[in-house]
Amino acid sequence: MSSEKESPEAAHEPEQLALIRETVRTAKVPRAKPRTWRGAALAKELPVARVVVNKGSLHLDQFFDYAVPEELDEAAQPGVRVRVRFGAGAHQVKNGRREGGRLIDGFLVERRATSDYSGPLAALADVVSPEPVLGPEQLGLARAVADRYAGSLADVLQLAVPPRSARAEGRPSPEPLPPPAAPEPASWARYERGPAFLDSLARGGAPRAVWNALPGPHWAEEIARAVGATLASGRGALVVVPDGRAADRVDAALTSVLGEGRHALLTADAGPEKRYAQWLAVRRGSVRAVVGTRAAMFAPVRDLGLVALWDDGDGSHSEPHAPQPHAREVLLLRAAHDRCGFLLGSTACTVEAAQLVESGWAKGLFAGREQVRRAAPLIRTVGDGELARDEAARAARLPSLAWQTVREGLKTGPVLVQVPRRGYVPRLACERCRTPARCRHCAGPLEAPEQQELHCGWCGRGAGDWHCVECGSTRLRAQVVGARRTAEELGRAFPAVPVRTSGRDHVLDTVPGRPALVVSTPGAEPVAEGGYAAALLLDGWAMLGRPDLRAGEEALRRWIDAASLVRGQPEGGTVVVVAEPTLRPVQALVRWDPVGHAQRELAERAELGFPPVSRMAAVTGPPEAVEGLLAAAGLPSDAEILGPVPLPVVRPGGPRRPGDPPPGEQWERALVRVPPGSGAALAAALKQARAARLTRGGGDPVRIRVDPPDIG
Repeated sequence: MSSEKESPEAAHEPEQLALIRETVRTAKVPRAKPRTWRGAALAKELPVARVVVNKGSLHLDQFFDYAVPEELDEAAQPGVRVRVRFGAGAHQVKNGRREGGRLIDGFLVERRATSDYSGPLAALADVVSPEPVLGPEQLGLARAVADRYAGSLADVLQLAVPPRSARAEGRPSPEPLPPPAAPEPASWARYERGPAFLDSLARGGAPRAVWNALPGPHWAEEIARAVGATLASGRGALVVVPDGRAADRVDAALTSVLGEGRHALLTADAGPEKRYAQWLAVRRGSVRAVVGTRAAMFAPVRDLGLVALWDDGDGSHSEPHAPQPHAREVLLLRAAHDRCGFLLGSTACTVEAAQLVESGWAKGLFAGREQVRRAAPLIRTVGDGELARDEAARAARLPSLAWQTVREGLKTGPVLVQVPRRGYVPRLACERCRTPARCRHCAGPLEAPEQQELHCGWCGRGAGDWHCVECGSTRLRAQVVGARRTAEELGRAFPAVPVRTSGRDHVLDTVPGRPALVVSTPGAEPVAEGGYAAALLLDGWAMLGRPDLRAGEEALRRWIDAASLVRGQPEGGTVVVVAEPTLRPVQALVRWDPVGHAQRELAERAELGFPPVSRMAAVTGPPEAVEGLLAAAGLPSDAEILGPVPLPVVRPGGPRRPGDPPPGEQWERALVRVPPGSGAALAAALKQARAARLTRGGGDPVRIRVDPPDIG
């Protein structure tokens, strides 16, 4: 029943709705659904979009062509994020257009007039954002990294382009500032070629240098001055550091040298939205300088003039996600592709850095011996023989020399104590002959955490009646005493002195310059105001005795990093290292000669054919899978296969490191070695063989890692 008071507008509502429905029904071009864009007209110009889809499988490492609907023509520009249907079969074709499949993300890399594919194309489902985030330079770099590491382009792009934040994209980036004036050399004058390096950057040159930085707090400011010289030439600069603490120091130094608004800080601590906003500012050209951790190695800096890497020996520079590139190698690729300057700096020196100098690709940027003597602390050693005869060491695990050094150092400032492990007592050994204490049932290591009853760390059985199988002794000693146990012992030895710890669970950035004992694990040492008065480097044999090709290099790097925080010898700074004095890394520390140590290591590896003189790839997986892949791969004729050898079985519920096999499974590892010049062929052969296995269907458990950092 209708009311007489019904308004004229209401009376015409059914008639209007019917008219709208009839118009939609009889329209020549119905509005297409974004799901398939069925029946929608295509773009009049360049109707084909070439897309890299977010599928990291090696057998899908290629571009895919999609049709561009007319409604997406304006937004579908090269570099934008898109959504596409993937996986539709050739039988799923309607009205000349492929349909079906699953919606996945991708990047549009090119618009084309025609497609190389002769069949019907699926349409772009949507343009996620009109913001171009993938330029041709980044795409070329990602392709080069994928080929070098036998990986897929999609996996590299996942590392190179951060996740989108719509709010960050909606905000404009600040206007770029004009180039600053070139900074003064300042502390760079301590290096023989330091001022010339900065001058070359300021004039638009592309110098390449391996920089052995002097100990002390000046390295961050020196990096900032190199960045400032590059910006003065109108170009951009990129600095990659191992962790957030180092990034904060360089960030503060850049602000001090250049002022606010000239650089971006890219670290995970900033949070996704802020980090993406900073990344967009770099992509849009608002800022020309970047400092960040590992992921910043792909930062899209415009007109790149300098790439710099600090402490390339730090394991944080090695990406754990596929294809596991190393920041040093990525920056080397960028320096070669962009023809820009290159700076590899550290207080230590890796074998790879020494090879860059020996090959002539880079020049050494070193200080004279007189400068080294003024900046470095006095290094003293305590060998195992002296430690065994020292009654003071039995009382508090400190030899007399270390005891005296701590006592004298505490009169003027804090003292650093470096311990190779965190926690309490990770491993035990016979006190008399130092044979490792093992379980009689499973041969696992015996432990006594928190001074509890002795038990096996693998099977959990008690071992209260343990005795040494070599000498019969029933007394145990800590093979490596953790940081917390060391802090307790030092607290008893120096009851009036505060003791602070810094390790993985709680890392201190800085400590005051007041007298205190600071116990730290390697890499977690806080910076002391005014520098430490002294440092103790305990249990050196534990780091030197690791079954790793890099054990000596890594131990020396850890020692030098800690000793660099100590005041120079003219100011009374002293470091005591508890390690055998005749060993090469210990002698290099005493002479403060990390470059000479790296050069000798490089010469030995050249004789033995070990990396970096050779290129190497690790192939791990179940025995039959490793054997099958190596047999099918068309390896270079000069390739040499080492192994395979079984890997330790990971017990269920136990700790796992990246790359470990699944718990309880027996895997093997084979190393494939080739001489220089064949690395690209090796990576291509392994990638092709694994892609072929994936194409045949089923999961492939084989893992490939090119240039593994740890080869045992």
